[in-house]
Amino acid sequence: MSLKKTDKIYIAGHRGMVGSAILRILQKRGYSNFVVKTSSQLDLRNQAAVFDFIHSEKPKAVIIAAAKVGGILANDQYPYQFLHDNLIIQDNLINSSHVNDVNKLIFLGSSCIYPKFASQPIEESSLLTGELEPTNQWYAVAKIAGVKQCEAIRRQFERDYISLMPTNLYGPGDNFDLKTSHVLPAMIRKFHDAKENGNAPVTLWGSGTPKREFLYVDDVADAVEFTLSRKLESNLYNVGSGVDLSIKELALKIQQVVGHQGPVIWDSEKPDGTPRKLMDVSKLEAEGWTYSVCLDDGIQKTFEWFISNKETIREVKFK
Repeated sequence: MSLKKTDKIYIAGHRGMVGSAILRILQKRGYSNFVVKTSSQLDLRNQAAVFDFIHSEKPKAVIIAAAKVGGILANDQYPYQFLHDNLIIQDNLINSSHVNDVNKLIFLGSSCIYPKFASQPIEESSLLTGELEPTNQWYAVAKIAGVKQCEAIRRQFERDYISLMPTNLYGPGDNFDLKTSHVLPAMIRKFHDAKENGNAPVTLWGSGTPKREFLYVDDVADAVEFTLSRKLESNLYNVGSGVDLSIKELALKIQQVVGHQGPVIWDSEKPDGTPRKLMDVSKLEAEGWTYSVCLDDGIQKTFEWFISNKETIREVKFK
């Protein structure tokens, strides 16, 4: 049965970068019946509370954009939180949805679920074929469990549970805290702060040679709406642009957008992470979806949002 635009949709994590983009795009496309809760209103780590919420609200679809996320430094310093919290959050949401007869669920994961040395571009079939990148293995293990949980429910109970694995996301609402953010927003913050400080030198982690793929957050929201509005053949799809570039090339783009004119220093004592991580997006393209926002435009939009909101942007702390 197809989802109607008046059917109730629960978006978990609606105030985060991804969840807020999903809510914004769905509203723009005419969806009108949403239920959302802040973390203070509903602790997604509380099994009984999540179950009672799903049971009472009875949404027709659940979108899981809630997760504990961060960059290399955060993953390295807080491995237990990244493993434990994500396992608990997604299990509570997926199981409560299944037990309460929610037949449409979209689970958002990450490209880090794939092996560190997976063949490039990375196909969905690469899952569990090799060792994970050590710096974010805790988060990856949790997300792999979520993918398999959705796959098991889909296989055993024939529910339409789909896992979307986005590449590196960025955009409005991102986390710009230098201790916990991902590489692109961290660079925007570093170059901006250095520019404000008389074009001071900017030190960046690693060698700059690893290659990464990036996707503007509105594009993953568009992929979610695409998935929501139809029944797809498989349980797991990569979501990305299918185009990558080196971290040094990314730094140059961001430096130019920000207008920083000082030197860039590469600290090769710091880890590089996975040498390359490019997604094979042909599977979702075959279903009819492709991205639309190019990296240059996305960086410009994200920087403009950062400048407009830098006094109030969120900073993610871990305990």
